[in-house]
Amino acid sequence: MRTPDSPAARNNPGPSMVSTHPFDDDHLREECGVFGIFGHDEAAAHTVLGLHALQHRGQEAAGIVTFDGRHFNAHRELGHVADHFASESVVARLKGHAAIGHVRYSTTGETALRNVQPLFADLEFGGFAIGHNGNLTNAYTLRRDLVKRGSLFQSTTDTEVITHLMATSPRGSVIDRMIHALHQVEGAYSLVALADDMVVGVRDPLGVRPLALGRLGSAHILASESCAFDIIGAEFLRDVEPGELVVLDGSGVHSLRPFPAMERRFCIFEYIYFARPDSIVEGSSVYEARKRIGAELARESPIEADVVIPVPDSGVPAALGYAAQAGIPFELGIIRNHYVGRTFIEPTDHIRHLGVRLKHNANRAHIRGRRVILVDDSIVRGTTSKKIVEMVRSAGAKEVHMRISSPPTTHSCFYGIDTPEREKLLAARHDVAEIAQIIGVDSLAFISIDGLYRAMGKGRRDPRRPQFCDACFTGEYPTALTDQTGERPAQLSLLAEMA
Repeated sequence: MRTPDSPAARNNPGPSMVSTHPFDDDHLREECGVFGIFGHDEAAAHTVLGLHALQHRGQEAAGIVTFDGRHFNAHRELGHVADHFASESVVARLKGHAAIGHVRYSTTGETALRNVQPLFADLEFGGFAIGHNGNLTNAYTLRRDLVKRGSLFQSTTDTEVITHLMATSPRGSVIDRMIHALHQVEGAYSLVALADDMVVGVRDPLGVRPLALGRLGSAHILASESCAFDIIGAEFLRDVEPGELVVLDGSGVHSLRPFPAMERRFCIFEYIYFARPDSIVEGSSVYEARKRIGAELARESPIEADVVIPVPDSGVPAALGYAAQAGIPFELGIIRNHYVGRTFIEPTDHIRHLGVRLKHNANRAHIRGRRVILVDDSIVRGTTSKKIVEMVRSAGAKEVHMRISSPPTTHSCFYGIDTPEREKLLAARHDVAEIAQIIGVDSLAFISIDGLYRAMGKGRRDPRRPQFCDACFTGEYPTALTDQTGERPAQLSLLAEMA
């Protein structure tokens, strides 16, 4: 969920912009998580718990909208779920048997309460709330046209474009209006929406972002990941399919297929980094997938060493897989401080240099005098990787080798992941040998794109029919980037014509 302002506005945030993790800017960031529930008397309380489980997907802001049969009730705040939704008084005000919730990560656009989702609008058919995980790649183009036609926008999010397309749709019912609107958008989306006595979930035809369906007694639930079901004791039923629209109401679950079938292009980075390791995503355990990726990395890029050490926490499963395959001991040679988030210290250059030690500290007993293999999920800018390597060398490592459980990140993402501009991506400007020299390791290797596909059980990547969205590694974007290029591929032109 990205703001569709001009590139200049996105790159020059206003004074309300606050860095959530000023000492950890070397990972890609998921932007949103969504949750919806219908048919439970404690819908709001369960939504709070579900959002808490999805907090890793968005840590800037959270919001919940409920429906009690007559009225919509909403609460939105900047900050973590536990900071604002743990109060009994807040939950008590969110009355209703149906609810949707949203957590958001900061992007390079505006951080303000007006952008906190779910967004709510009074439309011709009644109240309507919507939460969005993903990014519309023609939002700015659509927004410009809607403004010319008289639409008045209250936020700077791409999500509001969907609401305005629904408001101006000539169709009758809320579902028909939503389908009409979604035929006009491009990019990636997993949506939850709340209208009069129904919760709606929908994934884009390529299924780039995840969305799952669960059940708790007679209530049905939608969530970005299955870990949100676990926290409330709900049963995971299945993934919402790409291009599927599901309606949860008093008579159960209804499935519609309003879009033409397309090749599935699920985001491969969900398995590498974004999803929680205890989630089941697209039928696969994220934890086991990461271990397989680590094992494949060991087969592709072996090195003689004494110990395998993960860069916590995201590097742990891949490091376990690497160590098991390589027959090298695994140790927690770096300990993470989990209580580092927003800082009260102004992050000057000096403090930034020290800042990595607020989050990571070397476990010297398992490093001193040893040949170390560091396993991490990615290198984006290289800033944190360089500081981690320096810390490990300072702890007495004899050699430091780094293995990365993703291919080099060479392109920006336009589908709901907050990535730097391409010129700031280290692998877009340097080859592997140069990156190794920059971050100060004795050797560096990334898993190959074919190795990544093998680890996911897909064999070699077929460039004619890739089975994942891997554009951040290959530059092969599966949809139009209309706001960037003004071009639209044939299959998306067909969707627009169907609208």
